[in-house]
Amino acid sequence: MSEPCSASTQPHIEPPLWLLAELTYRCPLHCAFCYNPVDYTRHSRELSTGQWIDVLRDARALGAAQLGFSGGEPLMRDDLETLVAEARKLGFYTNLITSGVGLTERRLADLKTAGLDHIQLSFQDSTQELNDFLSSTRTFALKRRVADSIKRHGFPMVMNCVLHRFNLPHVDRIIEMAVALGAEYLELANTQYYGWAHANRAQLMPTREQLDAAEAVVERYRRELGERCRIFFVVPDYFERRPKRCMNGWGSVFLGVGPDGTALPCHAARSLPGLALPNVRDMPLRQIWYDSDAFNRFRGTSWMKEPCRSCDEKEHDLGGCRCQASMLTGDPTNADPVCDRSPMHEKVVQMVRDAARAEAGASPELTAAREQPILFRNDANSRWLALATGGV
Repeated sequence: MSEPCSASTQPHIEPPLWLLAELTYRCPLHCAFCYNPVDYTRHSRELSTGQWIDVLRDARALGAAQLGFSGGEPLMRDDLETLVAEARKLGFYTNLITSGVGLTERRLADLKTAGLDHIQLSFQDSTQELNDFLSSTRTFALKRRVADSIKRHGFPMVMNCVLHRFNLPHVDRIIEMAVALGAEYLELANTQYYGWAHANRAQLMPTREQLDAAEAVVERYRRELGERCRIFFVVPDYFERRPKRCMNGWGSVFLGVGPDGTALPCHAARSLPGLALPNVRDMPLRQIWYDSDAFNRFRGTSWMKEPCRSCDEKEHDLGGCRCQASMLTGDPTNADPVCDRSPMHEKVVQMVRDAARAEAGASPELTAAREQPILFRNDANSRWLALATGGV
């Protein structure tokens, strides 16, 4: 692990703009690509209503303006309406990120009264069969009803669908469903391989041909729909030549707080070895943002080693994703291997090749791995993975 920035080299720290409140890891769905940590059962001691209100107040005092209520499923918290009302009073723009399960007419009305601004509703696919298979639940019909209710209560709606090899071939039907449901925005987020998606990478990863074909369909619909439904298509990192500026820079814009109070510089920061993440139960949020080792660890560029240190693009991508570098190379200070200037870029290239060979049946070993049962997100699998990776 690299040394944190010293006082003389630390970049100027702007206040956070976006707070993600992961209220709970409890969830009625069991999605195979969930970004929650695979050992989420180890982090089940949730903050109380009063503690969450303190987090909201402290984050707003720091300068955060946008607030996402997420999980797990945030509707599992009975105090969601109380937290939304407090956020409105503080001046946050609020977004509920939900599966729709539990979003009854009564709760929609109460959330409207509390001042919720925006709802992001997830679907797994445009068909009942695949939607219900990928979430290991029977929720497709419910989601359709919830989408109608969201519009009836006057909320702006983003429809979200995570893409992978199972649903990329019919992205056109997903777009048509979003239009039919009246979504103002559609986020087609290709799977990024963290958390449960990393555990299921062999089963979920598409081929380049599938990805290119889907992107061409998306471009056609963008031209046809214009502003009627704005479509965002997030390309998976493994198919790029340059890494993304992860979270717009470590400790730059994004501040996450997990259900147990752990403060997170990015969604997957718990996966980084040797990084002691602070907790809002033990440290004031202002101190966490400005002074903690975890939030300063990868700020700016002074932590970098070669080839990033001398790269002429380092200010643009800030080294890419630390969690991805850690998962694929074993060292979070290495160059993100998505970058074709990384000495380990061949690892990513080979993964893309392997997906194509598995799809074509050209490798019995890869095909067998692809045909292994999907590891669905649930408490039993979480406890098993925690033990398998050295947890308690």
